[in-house]
Amino acid sequence: MADRRTENYAISEPQKSTIVDFDPPKKPKKNSYAIACAALASMTSVLLGYDFAVISGAILYIKEELKITDVEVEILVGILNLYCLIGSFAGGRTSDWIGRRYTIVVAQAIFFAGAILMGFATNYAFLMVGRFVAGIAVGYGLMVAPIYTAEISPTSSRGFLSSFTEVFINGGILLGYVSNYAFSKLPTHLGWRMMLGAGGVPAIIIGLLAFGMPESPRWLVMKGRLGDAKRVLDKISDSKEEAELRLADIKRVVGISEDCTDDVVPVPKQSHGKDMWKDILHPTPSVRHTLIAAVGIHFFQQSSGIDSIVLYSPRIFEKAGITSTNEKLLATVAVGFTKTMFILVATFLLDKVGRRPLLLGSITGMIISQVTLGIGLTIIEKSDQKLMWAVALCIAMVLAYVAFFSIGVGMAVAVSRVTSAVISMTFLSLTKWITTGGTFFLYASFAIASCFFFYFMLPETQGRTLEDMEGLFGNFGWKLSKLKKQQNEEAAM
Repeated sequence: MADRRTENYAISEPQKSTIVDFDPPKKPKKNSYAIACAALASMTSVLLGYDFAVISGAILYIKEELKITDVEVEILVGILNLYCLIGSFAGGRTSDWIGRRYTIVVAQAIFFAGAILMGFATNYAFLMVGRFVAGIAVGYGLMVAPIYTAEISPTSSRGFLSSFTEVFINGGILLGYVSNYAFSKLPTHLGWRMMLGAGGVPAIIIGLLAFGMPESPRWLVMKGRLGDAKRVLDKISDSKEEAELRLADIKRVVGISEDCTDDVVPVPKQSHGKDMWKDILHPTPSVRHTLIAAVGIHFFQQSSGIDSIVLYSPRIFEKAGITSTNEKLLATVAVGFTKTMFILVATFLLDKVGRRPLLLGSITGMIISQVTLGIGLTIIEKSDQKLMWAVALCIAMVLAYVAFFSIGVGMAVAVSRVTSAVISMTFLSLTKWITTGGTFFLYASFAIASCFFFYFMLPETQGRTLEDMEGLFGNFGWKLSKLKKQQNEEAAM
């Protein structure tokens, strides 16, 4: 009897759970091949950063040798942004015609030609031609790199890899500043030509490596090459199931039946963006809000004066009291290093802290640093003697400004490029009209306006699905708090 009781107890005793049973499901391993391809595509952004920053040091020697005026300096420095627009428009059509991968190769070839032209320039007009060619190439890269990265990235890594473009732009800026410092030891007539011509080296390397990249699966489906698209998706997806889902989604968007399994199929004729223009010209409230937010963030991103810091750092440090060319260029390297490091910090904080807190915190820091920089420069300009504390304050505030910018606003292309062109092509004139300190007070006023704009117009999107976006962007200003209250009530239920 006792044995039977023991047996029954043993049978009815629940099975004990182990710690392993409560472990969360393991995340799929990162696809290193897809990450490498996306990173390589994003490296085309290095060219924008390099060409943008290297001119800041090269212009010191160009002005000395070619005897150009400040207005000509402003045009030479800032015109790249307008040339980028032409390249961006052309790049979109080219990538649809020959594919994303070969468009990246074309961009590198054009940039190499531009770098050679600038390196061998003998006068201002010759230099402007080289600047034009390089600007077209940068525009190509800015257009195709984000598209390729988004289309090639696995779902699990797409958000992280999409930030690579901004990371590599800042890496290019740092590389440009280092190039300035390295070649500044050469004779004047040779130094600035090496600074500008050296940009052709990474262009050759990236162009050659691009031949080993796979074509975008979305472009392959758009051309009816389903077999090739499937083979690429099998290599770049985290799992076989994800590859099949991605292929089905692309086929549905392009207009190909999901049941179609042929390697090559005819593709329905595309509308070439007619529906997009219809939405823009006759927008719904949510589309209107999204459009205003997108245009606004790119306008304020540039109008707060970041390009003046990047392009005219040596001139700003000179106004702050640094007279040695070697020391001015070394200080610009510190600017590039700070900007690059803090964009990396922002990349890792983005999904943990949220976009909106980072953006508003970034703007607040920018306002404080710009106002303090303006005060420091004004004190130096009004003083008859060199004030070391004021010099140190100005350097610290320049570094603080680029750090705060990188954390928030740098994560924010026609409005951006045009505004950037206006800012970079008016800085020297503004410093003469309202002094250097006054110029940064002006930039601070734009930053203050942007703070209000971002607070009322940009909702937090952290943890929200794409389907939630229409509701978020359909609520302006005070309605955001009403939506927040409604969301909290739903969560409490």
